[in-house]
Amino acid sequence: MSIRIQAKPFELMLKYPFSISGYSRESTPLMLLELELDGLIGVGEASMVPYHGENLATASEFLSKVKLDWLQAPFNFDELRDYLDGLAPGNPNIKAAIDIALHDLQGKIDQRPCWQYFDVDPERMPLTSITIGMDSREVILKKVQEAEPAQILKVKLGGEADKMLIETIRSVTDKPLFVDANQGWKDRNQALELVHWLQEQGVMLIEQPMDKNNWEDNAWITEQSSIPILGDESIQRMADVEKAKGVYHGINIKLMKSAGMHEAWQMIQMARKLDLKILIGCMSETSCATLAAAALAPLCDWADLDGPFLTKNNPFPNPDFKNGKWVLNNLPGLGIS
Repeated sequence: MSIRIQAKPFELMLKYPFSISGYSRESTPLMLLELELDGLIGVGEASMVPYHGENLATASEFLSKVKLDWLQAPFNFDELRDYLDGLAPGNPNIKAAIDIALHDLQGKIDQRPCWQYFDVDPERMPLTSITIGMDSREVILKKVQEAEPAQILKVKLGGEADKMLIETIRSVTDKPLFVDANQGWKDRNQALELVHWLQEQGVMLIEQPMDKNNWEDNAWITEQSSIPILGDESIQRMADVEKAKGVYHGINIKLMKSAGMHEAWQMIQMARKLDLKILIGCMSETSCATLAAAALAPLCDWADLDGPFLTKNNPFPNPDFKNGKWVLNNLPGLGIS
């Protein structure tokens, strides 16, 4: 029996307008996927944030080309990756949805949780941050209060009010901070001054300080920074990992960039060989993609998997969250109850 594919568009609504360097949005279009085989259903999702250039139309067009009648369990994910990339070179979001759904389906076939396929120790789950997007002082304070379950906060910078945002947060909490500049800093000397100041404010790492194509200035900042500088937008898939060596201290891996769990796992292995630090992050996502990334998170140094905290119409139950960490359960597949 061949695998049946069913896709459903879904608009994921955000609790607050999501503002970063360059733009703001109030929702994220998703494609929720179900892959059925012999009465078992695997679920996946594609979160189509603007900068990837994917949308419901491109996702639907790609899915129309996908035929999985050749695929047999246990699934060969290297073969699947090559097949999907052969259909079109881009579309990592919808490819991720297929990969995630097949991992969930394989787990249900085997009656095993997905994290076991990656030799993960659930006890090594890192703390996950909750993101504080750009906003007014009053809203920032409210967001910090609502992020109380987190032991680490992630702050979006890259605008005119960077110091104000940090100072506002520091007026009410001394929790460690991650910072994401989202390519927003334009002058490397000013950026380095800010990096030194941010270290004094208890910042643990900084993502993508300057334009993703500005390898020289990002490398210059990394060389002189005493806190980890990570590549995010500049590091998309496996072929980009080696480029990070000598330019960044580490990389941000996201399933929606890596085209799913399998390549994300391969990127983790490659990063370790290159002595690169690893943050596993997310886009605006439901519990489905959150649990998929959480299955790999214990292999990473840090986690930023806060999708369920930032959205208000998650179609799945929230995963268990204790002491600032996601809890991996023993349910088959992704573990969505």
